[in-house]
Amino acid sequence: MKKIIICVVLVSCFVLQSMAQGTLQGTLKGEDSILPGATIQILDTEIGTAADVNGFYQLRNLTAGEYKVEIRAVGYKPIQKSVTLKNGEVKVLDVFLEVDNLGLEEIVITGTMQPTYVSKSPIKVDVITSEYMNTFTPAAASSIIEGVKLVNGIQEVVACGVCFTNSISINGLPGPYTAILMDGTPIYGNLASVYGLNGIPSMLIERFEVIKGPSSTLYGSEAVAGVINIITKDPDNQPKFSIDVMGTSHLESFGNIAGTIKTKKASGFIGLNYAYINDFDDENEDGFGDNINMDRYSFFTKWDFKRNSKKKFSIAAKYYYEDRRNGVEEFLVDRNYKELRGSDEVYGESIYTNRAEVFGTYQFNTSENFKIDYSLSTHDQNSYYGADFYKANQNIAFANLVWDKQLGHHNLLIGMTNRVQQYDDNTVATQDSVASGIINKPDNQYIPGLFAQNEWEISPAFTALAGARLDHYDLHGFIFSPRLNLKFKPASSTTIRTNFGTGFRVVNLFTEDHAFITGQREVVIAEALKPETSLNGALNINHLYTIGNSQGMIDIDAYYTYFENKIIPNYDDPNVIVYANTTGHALTKGLGFNVNHEFYWPLSLSVGLNWQRATETEPDANGENVVRNIEFAQEYSGVATVNYRIKKAKMTIGYTARITGPMALPEVFDLDENGSPMTTARPTISKPFSFHNIQVSKDFSNGLNVYLGVQNLFDYRQPVSPLVGYNDPNANTGFSNSFDTSYAYAPIHGRELYLGIKWELK
Repeated sequence: MKKIIICVVLVSCFVLQSMAQGTLQGTLKGEDSILPGATIQILDTEIGTAADVNGFYQLRNLTAGEYKVEIRAVGYKPIQKSVTLKNGEVKVLDVFLEVDNLGLEEIVITGTMQPTYVSKSPIKVDVITSEYMNTFTPAAASSIIEGVKLVNGIQEVVACGVCFTNSISINGLPGPYTAILMDGTPIYGNLASVYGLNGIPSMLIERFEVIKGPSSTLYGSEAVAGVINIITKDPDNQPKFSIDVMGTSHLESFGNIAGTIKTKKASGFIGLNYAYINDFDDENEDGFGDNINMDRYSFFTKWDFKRNSKKKFSIAAKYYYEDRRNGVEEFLVDRNYKELRGSDEVYGESIYTNRAEVFGTYQFNTSENFKIDYSLSTHDQNSYYGADFYKANQNIAFANLVWDKQLGHHNLLIGMTNRVQQYDDNTVATQDSVASGIINKPDNQYIPGLFAQNEWEISPAFTALAGARLDHYDLHGFIFSPRLNLKFKPASSTTIRTNFGTGFRVVNLFTEDHAFITGQREVVIAEALKPETSLNGALNINHLYTIGNSQGMIDIDAYYTYFENKIIPNYDDPNVIVYANTTGHALTKGLGFNVNHEFYWPLSLSVGLNWQRATETEPDANGENVVRNIEFAQEYSGVATVNYRIKKAKMTIGYTARITGPMALPEVFDLDENGSPMTTARPTISKPFSFHNIQVSKDFSNGLNVYLGVQNLFDYRQPVSPLVGYNDPNANTGFSNSFDTSYAYAPIHGRELYLGIKWELK
């Protein structure tokens, strides 16, 4: 009898307890869409959950009482709600989140290799999301190159007026001094940085994160000017199917198509991107096309595997093929280039690129937080520059083993890097002389490294981050690179960050300098080359403000970088190339000013201005130091964006304006009617110019989006051809000894209208 009574009492207690518990549930939404993956957390507890693919969440078995919950989603303003829950109640709390146009609640990983919010990071990180990029640039044609133009202080630099190779310049330093990462992994070696960056479509970009200033402590060589980390999309948050097709008034066509596959064990994202340009325009009448022609295809897939341990395991792969060409009209018309590649009579440049990448992250199923970031890439280039043939291949294998540990107010990060690089080409760069003759000798490198950092939250207002890295190169030995970052928050609306660090770059001489292709020059390395190094100091002040119901942010940057050991090739002897470290130095310093403002009505704007002084100091023949401006580094630049949303009509208007100040240009000489160089060179300083775009997009209820716009609204073109010596009467066009393609500093493509259609199956 006693046992029965006890059982009744226990059951009664259980029932009463269940009746005293409640459930909080609902749907988390953003503007016009649900928010899968958004989180809801009961403050001051460990109770929380994430919304499912339909934006639905549920918190069960909550005791009756009052709660304060916080809802967060990447790209949206966090919101807090007070909730009163009664006994046995199922309370429905649907929450609408507003877009965070200021970007303070974006999650970033680049600064510290660990996820944190922009507002909490001790490192200044600029973030451009795919939504922001597609608001101001044509979605189907957007790439990382298009996106960087929206960041103040970062510029696209075009290196060739025929094949239009481009790179990304940060704070005035040339493109090879910027490290390009995919999901935190460096996979773009020097060869790939010339053409490979154009093959990163917007379809796979979730966002990209930018750090200005040396970051070699975490990312090794090439992170001298800064880092651009491309974060790929999460398969769980992608629509089942999407398509995006766009055409332009220059008869260009671009497109993306993508779909997702979701199972209990994995979620996958598969996409295909293409670009087709096959039109000849010659508005400046230099005989060459004003834009490249191309056939480009890029296939991308990413998979996230769902493990019982909840640890991360992702793998992504991308294949990229590009057939890029430009030249005189005869070379391009009817695809004649296929037969004329390498002709010494009809000038054209034709570059075939094949590139494959595999990269991802694996977290070990251990009590300690260990993970490995890995990547494999192969890049093959088959090209003709006129009659000169250049074939090269570069393979890179990379693995980064990382352990992080939270110890009180200290967050430790320790890592070990292994990188293998193989480079081979058909030039003297990879040849060696032996007793039996000339043999091929590929450049193979193994680069191990160790790094460590400690992020110490000294107080709620003060955080310090110190780190160091040690790499070993066969040619250079050990290279040490430390850094120190300090973050001070004197008020809730103001943050001050300082950065002191070093960067280094080991130059792959022949992948960056194609001048050795012409002729059979002997390569002479005059000394044991030292790595190029930099020392940087930077200050960032960020302040939030409110005016009525609107909010804004002021951001001020000051930076100073001292750069030495630059390796410069000497071509004075036509039979020899001599490589040596210069005894001079380079210097970049500047100020950046940004204002972002979000009005109460659906209007937001961003204005950024950057002033810089970028110089290099070299001794002349008499040993006297001569200071000159670094070529293509603008004295000032600016970018402004305006975004207006007409909610009832579901329309968005995006306007972009970019201004480019004077910059130093190469000294080149046009030819007279006899083919002789003129006595006066072209201007060595450019004039300021501006570039304007406008785009209008409209959403329809069935997942359809139509967008149209105008690029280069006011039809600005570089006033003179980027080519020199194209009019030599003593040689076929393009084959003059005076022919030069390096005077490209502004658009020559002209105004362009575009129309695109996107459709998503949610």
